[in-house]
Amino acid sequence: MTPRQEQILNAIVETYAKTAEPIGSMALCEQFDTSSATIRAEMAALEANGYIMQPHISAGRVPTDKGYRAYVNALVEQPSHDGRHEQAMARQIKSAGEMERTIKNAVESLAHVTSNLGLGTISGNLYLSGMASLFQQPEFFGGTQAYEVARLLDSLEEWLAEAAPNDPISVYIGRENPIGRASGATLIISRFESPFSSRSYIGVLGPTRQNYGPVIGLVQYTGQLLEEALN
Repeated sequence: MTPRQEQILNAIVETYAKTAEPIGSMALCEQFDTSSATIRAEMAALEANGYIMQPHISAGRVPTDKGYRAYVNALVEQPSHDGRHEQAMARQIKSAGEMERTIKNAVESLAHVTSNLGLGTISGNLYLSGMASLFQQPEFFGGTQAYEVARLLDSLEEWLAEAAPNDPISVYIGRENPIGRASGATLIISRFESPFSSRSYIGVLGPTRQNYGPVIGLVQYTGQLLEEALN
């Protein structure tokens, strides 16, 4: 992928996250100060290499799981930070007191800020918040994808215990998910340690059409806060 193709892919990912509509070449012309024909040629190369796809004839393009993975790999190295939301999260977690209220506050706050499903596991318990927000996303209006998301959630705690992801932040995009592979969902989780468990997790589940930068940064920060608050 050339530098310009990478920039165009990033623009498609970020614009699609906001609009939920396929992105055409004309929408990118002003941003890159070049002709529609040039943008179309670069988009054709991205499509040929599997980074974007055309969901319908005469439609613009949307990112594929491969395209999201290329985008996310660059972000994980330098996650973005939202000071306002991080400060609010810190207040919620530090004021909670006992363990169960602390993890619940973290899960509920993540769900509220990201409009995804917030989730957390600690001491063999799974905490969820924001189910309504998750299923209001346009990707999950259809029965098949909603069913696949439900399958993923049903097996999530068992899978986390078995797979035990060990990185400070892990991102599973679409078909990378071991369960509910056809869900079109992304799982973003951070591992943290506490006196109650050496492997606990906090994170979100939402559509692959994510505002990845702020969400990844906030999930990772919340994991750090929980580790500090509970130890």
